[in-house]
Amino acid sequence: MNNFAASFDTQLSPIAPFIFYLVIAIIIFIETGLLVGFFLPGDSLLFSAGLVAAARDDVNVVILISVVFLAAFVGDQVGYVIGRKAGRPYFQRAKSPIMKKMLLRSEIFYEKYGWWAVVIARYIPWVRTFVPPIAGTVKMNYYKFLSANALGAFLWGVGITLAGYYSGSIPWVKSISYALAAFFISASIISGVINYRRENRD
Repeated sequence: MNNFAASFDTQLSPIAPFIFYLVIAIIIFIETGLLVGFFLPGDSLLFSAGLVAAARDDVNVVILISVVFLAAFVGDQVGYVIGRKAGRPYFQRAKSPIMKKMLLRSEIFYEKYGWWAVVIARYIPWVRTFVPPIAGTVKMNYYKFLSANALGAFLWGVGITLAGYYSGSIPWVKSISYALAAFFISASIISGVINYRRENRD
């Protein structure tokens, strides 16, 4: 029986890292690319993923940061396209003078500060979900958005993941890495739910 369990675990173990990479990629993509993902635990998830990579020999940190970068980059690109294809027509059809004024002000803002806004928004929960669609809606220069998106995905996604990884390399941190990962993710989700309910109440 023990031999069977050991054999099963050996066959399953190569699959576990793949599932880990896939789950991280899906969550990061949804948070950055789809408006429904604003409540997801992006920062804490990245840091926790780095902790797990430091604790497990079968999780390759190079593959992990590559997956994170691609998911974050593609997510923002999708958000931009959604704003360009859906958000722009919606505002153009709107008859409300207030909405038209909002669109004009947003266009001016993104023309002046859009590049920095896309980069900095990566570090602000909720905001990073909505900035790419707004950038697409106001028709921010695509190549400016592309470069800002790439830099933001690298600094935020790769940076926070590596911070968790190197923190997990400290012996006493490594020994409690799973507990820390669970704490960060749980705290982030609870905080997101509380903020969401507070916004709805107001």
